[in-house]
Amino acid sequence: MRDLIVAVDVGTGSARAGIFDRHGKQLARADYPIAMNRPEENHAEHDSENIWAAVCIAVKTARAKAGVPAEAIAAIGFDATCSLVVRDRSGAPLSVNRKGDPRWDTIVWLDHRALEQADFCTATGHPVLAHSGRVMSPEMEMPKLMWLKQSLPQQWEKAGYFFDLADFLSWRATGNPARSRCTLTAKWNYLSHKANGWQEEFLAMIGLEDLLERGGLPEQALPVGQSTGHLTAAAAAELGLHEKCQVATGLIDAYAGAIGVLGEFAGAPDKLERQLALIAGTSSCIVAFSKDMKPGFGMWGPYFEAVFPDSWLVEGGQSATGALLDHVVRSHSAGGEPDAEIHARIVLRIQELRAAQGAEFASRLHVLPDFHGNRSPLADPHALGVISGLALDSSFDALCRLYWRTCVAIALGIRHILEMMKQAGYDLDTLHVTGGHVRNPLLMELYSDVTGCTVVVPETNDAVLLGTAMVAAVAGDLYPDLGVAGPAMSPGGIERRPNPAWKEVYDRDFRKFLSLYKHRAELEAL
Repeated sequence: MRDLIVAVDVGTGSARAGIFDRHGKQLARADYPIAMNRPEENHAEHDSENIWAAVCIAVKTARAKAGVPAEAIAAIGFDATCSLVVRDRSGAPLSVNRKGDPRWDTIVWLDHRALEQADFCTATGHPVLAHSGRVMSPEMEMPKLMWLKQSLPQQWEKAGYFFDLADFLSWRATGNPARSRCTLTAKWNYLSHKANGWQEEFLAMIGLEDLLERGGLPEQALPVGQSTGHLTAAAAAELGLHEKCQVATGLIDAYAGAIGVLGEFAGAPDKLERQLALIAGTSSCIVAFSKDMKPGFGMWGPYFEAVFPDSWLVEGGQSATGALLDHVVRSHSAGGEPDAEIHARIVLRIQELRAAQGAEFASRLHVLPDFHGNRSPLADPHALGVISGLALDSSFDALCRLYWRTCVAIALGIRHILEMMKQAGYDLDTLHVTGGHVRNPLLMELYSDVTGCTVVVPETNDAVLLGTAMVAAVAGDLYPDLGVAGPAMSPGGIERRPNPAWKEVYDRDFRKFLSLYKHRAELEAL
């Protein structure tokens, strides 16, 4: 009986695969690392063949752990970071490396090589930017494509396919070059609420009038939950699955996480509008939904039907959160390689120091967490981080003070985004958190106490994989739509309400946080 699902999540450093039953229970999971090349500042590259190989290993391993036959798998779904895969006309990898190293054919989502091109897009003032917070980010695909055409014109001439990574995976699995409404709407400035999603005038303004033909891009995108076809014989053999397995439309990884934690509300739009998803790991994304289009400065979106039917999605984000804590540990003289053990030691010592010193612990230390730009709400990819209040102290406790205040700054940044969303008309009170941050007790406490929101942690460690499984379950005809699949497969969660004793402390910290932004702007204006 075909009643199981495979979900695959490709992150920044690894591919993960999970086997799920139709009730959302995870039967097994496997991870496999992927390579990343950092050839120069702001450049980050993947090898898509390496990614596909890692996906195949993870899927085979997960199925072996679950002990289920290939014939039991009804469907497979893929989610991935919004990285750009470039292929030639025959479908072979095409290098995006400035030196021409043929292995690296994928520009990673966090790559900021296209800052100049992003600024050019913003300067056009085109109406399409109303769905990008009125500012173009270098993490979107259009600036990266502009960079490719301008910097590597010989590669542009050879190109035959441009894929968002999730769409590359569904193509590799089926041979069908269809694109997902989720990826195109969120990352390619495709307006899914219009009859003609591609805005030809905008493409011409930024020098990409030949994009659709050059990149093998379709006029229309497929909705989330639709099947793109069955596995090819070759893909089935590589994945260790059966050719009758359906392949779902691809998802942006953060939006898969949003489905995983908010799926129970998929059929209840009024309740859905009060919920937020925080997908927090290397970076952080906040996702909210609305029945009406509610644009605002510094927010990505609103995107129509990027996830749920008849629903607008809006996203705020922080480009470096877990990565910022790793940087603090790595760069401090009392730190070292930021593995799980040293993070745990730091967290334990912070808890001891806070117990002894209370709210006075590191209270004169202040951080702006924009070390990789400010995605939201300032929409400034050129923004830089700030640390105020350092002393001549290189001890382990000094590292703990800086780590703690960086955690506070990350949570204050989330509050800043929520304030912006409220100004745009979003009425939000519950924050559903998933990702690596759920393992950091400092951040989980702060997300509630700093924002004033009820925080819900789903009773699963793999909400991103679960969201992808929900979509695959629809594509595999196990459920008619996400409105049914979401509630049926949702795991429930554990609530934490804000501690009112900390409200005054963090209200004051937030005022200082905003003041520090003003001081940074004053310095840069001199």
